[in-house]
Amino acid sequence: MSAPSESSSAFKSVEARCLRLNDKAADAASVSPVVERLTLSRTARQVLIEVRAAAVNPSDVKAATGLMPYAVFPRTPGRDYAGVVIDGPDDWVGCEVFGSSGDLGIRRDGTHGTHLAVEADAVVKKPSDISFEEAAGIGVPFVTAMEGLRRAGLPKPGEWVLVMGVNGKVGQAAAQIATWQGARVIGVVRRNEPYEGHASAPVETIDASATDVAARVREMTGGKGADIVFNTVGDPYFQAAHKSLALKGRQILIAAVDRIVQFNILEFYRGQHTYVGIDTLGLSSIATGAVLKELVRGFTDRHLKPFPIRQEATYALTDARQAYRAVAGSSRDRVILNPGQ
Repeated sequence: MSAPSESSSAFKSVEARCLRLNDKAADAASVSPVVERLTLSRTARQVLIEVRAAAVNPSDVKAATGLMPYAVFPRTPGRDYAGVVIDGPDDWVGCEVFGSSGDLGIRRDGTHGTHLAVEADAVVKKPSDISFEEAAGIGVPFVTAMEGLRRAGLPKPGEWVLVMGVNGKVGQAAAQIATWQGARVIGVVRRNEPYEGHASAPVETIDASATDVAARVREMTGGKGADIVFNTVGDPYFQAAHKSLALKGRQILIAAVDRIVQFNILEFYRGQHTYVGIDTLGLSSIATGAVLKELVRGFTDRHLKPFPIRQEATYALTDARQAYRAVAGSSRDRVILNPGQ
């Protein structure tokens, strides 16, 4: 069904303050977004949002340094956001919303500014008990985790899910979603530490620096292995993940350090394994919004919880360089920009 026709002259225009990347940086330390004023308005299929909070993701930093050849310059970066609709269809105006995208901030202007124009079909109504900062922090990690588990086949109650890098943000989101679905979750960490995120059931961890991960997984699962391995790290854990898989197990991959791994084809087909690759940069704003709409019920009934946001990890637009450096330095905080500061 086509959208109702509207006269563009009726659309509100705003003078927005936006971060701008005018060219790619030589490295993460050299990323220096500047604040510029731009006039923004929406199209007939869009809403105009006053952005109250926007997350800074590792992909924002990578795109700024030219690691994504399809990223355009100049542009406003940023994929995740939360705010209030100030112009659009009557039933949207005044709504508190949040969202994310694979193309915002990469192929077109994104969320790191005071205002954002985005497709109405992409926005999701924010649960009232979640703050703007918390809602802005949901996007990329939870969409990545949900898309991976959805494509691999959501875990069934009682199935075993092994999360490599469980204390990373995608790892925590995967553990939350898996325990919400009734799965039993084991987390792999780089040193001796407990799982630090929310979950609907206990999450036991394996210290990869001191333990044979696959042997321990077999022991914990009664010899079966993991029905799903969510590998958030990539090749450093590839072999351990492969050897941890149960018959007909699925490994989800979202990252790589070195791109080439040894691959035992015989074990792969005899194990009837499935490998699933996830790149959320390939999802449009609307497709990303559809994934978030699947997750809202989990947040509403509190099986899922947003990441805690520390005041020390919240930055004004004028301090964006420090925010980007924090993310580039592998900060364990969810780093948030507050355009109103």
